[in-house]
Amino acid sequence: MFEFVKGIILGALNVGTKFVESSSPLAEVCALNYYPVCLNIAGRSCLIVGGGRVAERKAGGLLECGAEVCVISPQLSPGLCLLYDQGIISWRQRGYESGDVRGAFLVMAATDDHEVQDMVVADCGRHNIPLNVADVPDKCNFILPALMRRGSLSIAVSTSGKSPALARELKERLRAEIGAEFELLNDMMGLLRAEVMGRGLEQKENEAVFKEILAVGPAVWIKEHNWPPIQAHLEKVLGTLPDSLMDELRELVERGAPGVQ
Repeated sequence: MFEFVKGIILGALNVGTKFVESSSPLAEVCALNYYPVCLNIAGRSCLIVGGGRVAERKAGGLLECGAEVCVISPQLSPGLCLLYDQGIISWRQRGYESGDVRGAFLVMAATDDHEVQDMVVADCGRHNIPLNVADVPDKCNFILPALMRRGSLSIAVSTSGKSPALARELKERLRAEIGAEFELLNDMMGLLRAEVMGRGLEQKENEAVFKEILAVGPAVWIKEHNWPPIQAHLEKVLGTLPDSLMDELRELVERGAPGVQ
């Protein structure tokens, strides 16, 4: 199960090694173009220009992350209409006007009208607002990766806009390799993080502890809802843990998650 993921990680590490050893690191930086980042957009105003199926898909992704979504378009797709009728999104029922981007945290142009695209690009440039133009990477200052989610665990694949098809292919391979048990493993590690970080250890010591917890592949035990070996392993690595934390961890493992057999 881990071999495919391990190969990707080692590949990334090899790329990093080449970058460090390169005689011209600035050239390497310029060649990368995109800086991978996870944005907290909860409660942020996000603007979508366009009201079709693409805009509907963009809105879904933004809403999933808690954004406040406004759509500018003369018409809305049935899905966007439903979201508007339910008060989930706001709607300016008209075409785009210069300056509409003001106040937006980020903007997505989901229209194939090139004139409108260029207006939005110019406006976002003037106001330094992140912009994604659907299917036109040359007009974007950020692009969206192929994303695979397992609860709060998100895995993104980007080809820097060169091949969305390859990004989707790799995403599906990851989906097959990384089952729903990793969602629970992520939740378990989240609970343990507060305990470990509260012990006042040095960063390298914390890293060693987390590495040791994961070294035995606890996802297999989680998939089997097998709590005893997890408990024994955690006690071996961390010593005695608070009863309340152990109860929470046991409940997490024994309860399972959708998709964990």
